[in-house]
Amino acid sequence: MSYVDGFVLPIPLDKLPEYRRMTRKCGKIWMEHGALAYTECLADDVKPGKVTSFPQAVKLKPGETVAFSWIVYASRAQRDRINKKVMSDPRMAEFLDPSALPFDGKRMFWGGFKPFLSL
Repeated sequence: MSYVDGFVLPIPLDKLPEYRRMTRKCGKIWMEHGALAYTECLADDVKPGKVTSFPQAVKLKPGETVAFSWIVYASRAQRDRINKKVMSDPRMAEFLDPSALPFDGKRMFWGGFKPFLSL
């Protein structure tokens, strides 16, 4: 079964065009190195919860939206191999400086997931 990296982060609305450009470039790089799928989504029906929620998890500020993204790989081993290649790809250099990102990376969270059901 496949392996998935998931990401949730706040995007300032005025930085959306820059974020879209960045993710198009990054997605192409991940796909070239072997990812099976690369998906970026923006909040559409996401409201603050009473205990927790996407907006609360990223400490959403006025003028921001939430991005929810994932990358699919054939396996955890493939993910580790692909991510190593992606991070050493010279085209990624501009995105590895946290101060140059179009979002606050300190409020981003991510993780790797083993699917247990796929219908």
